[in-house]
Amino acid sequence: MLLKEITALRGPSGWEDEVRSAIRREAQEILSAREGRVYGDTMGSVYAFRKGGDSTKPHVMLCAHMDEVGFIVRFATDDGLLRFDCVGGIDPRCIVSKRVIVGEKAVPGVIGVKAIHLMSAADRKKAPDYDNVYIDIGAKDKEEAERLCPPGCYATFESEYREFGDGFVKAKALDDRAGCMVLLDVLRNSDYAGDMTCVFTVQEEVGLRGAKVAARKVRPDTAIILDTTTANDMGMVDGHKQVTRCGEGPALTFMDRRTIIPAEIREKAMTSAKKRGIPVQHKRGASGGTDAGEVHLANGGVPCLTIVIPCRYCHSPACVCKLSDIDAARDLVMAVLEDM
Repeated sequence: MLLKEITALRGPSGWEDEVRSAIRREAQEILSAREGRVYGDTMGSVYAFRKGGDSTKPHVMLCAHMDEVGFIVRFATDDGLLRFDCVGGIDPRCIVSKRVIVGEKAVPGVIGVKAIHLMSAADRKKAPDYDNVYIDIGAKDKEEAERLCPPGCYATFESEYREFGDGFVKAKALDDRAGCMVLLDVLRNSDYAGDMTCVFTVQEEVGLRGAKVAARKVRPDTAIILDTTTANDMGMVDGHKQVTRCGEGPALTFMDRRTIIPAEIREKAMTSAKKRGIPVQHKRGASGGTDAGEVHLANGGVPCLTIVIPCRYCHSPACVCKLSDIDAARDLVMAVLEDM
């Protein structure tokens, strides 16, 4: 599976069906020639277990989330417009006039707001909130709108995958399909001698819910979490406020709002990277959170390493990463496993 294919799949939190099916097929194909199995849980996460031959090695859980941010339809107005709310954190400033795909019938739509020349002076000074935007699917009335897109159905950004510039890629859902791609590559290519379970979790964007169940199901000895993080590396931002920089490799997390990573684990990962010439940086910020927030608390405590890929414009229809950073994240995971 290619990055272009996996980012095109629709999978907002709670409706990850397309992504789950594709990842499950890919994992089963990878493990067809190795001792292991692919299974799921009642939450919807996908587990790819590969048996190792060395029982003295720790059982490692590698984790990346399948879900993306999106929207959920609340109801339709009498004139056929869909009122909706966000699933996950989406800044309403980035959604106006954006194209979306709605529901199981993949109905095309556009997010609209009152025209600026009809706004009051006060309205023009603030970002629209979700009570003042709508999805226009071209329906003639409420009945048609709810027949095509009933309340409770999901919507996702419609966004074309495109490689551009100096090795960059633009797509929706790079958070965290980039991490899912890394896990599939590791499952395919790693020669780690111990047991390894790659978990593709659900509902990370709404509270790390899939990871909470997964960690208790797998009961790993240690875990590596793959995700993306803010690349605040635009020129108008002071250097000390740039959380990560695209092109400087994946970042190792000191801490975020949910987790403090043990220093010895970070230092070992940094040593593995330096030994092989893999570019790596530190995350210069403590905001956000990853599946590690739940994994590290499970079963009496699980030592976690968090590796994050720099991503500009996260939680938007135009996430931007550098392909070399995604490749370096894969190389770093492989190196950490090799040295474990």
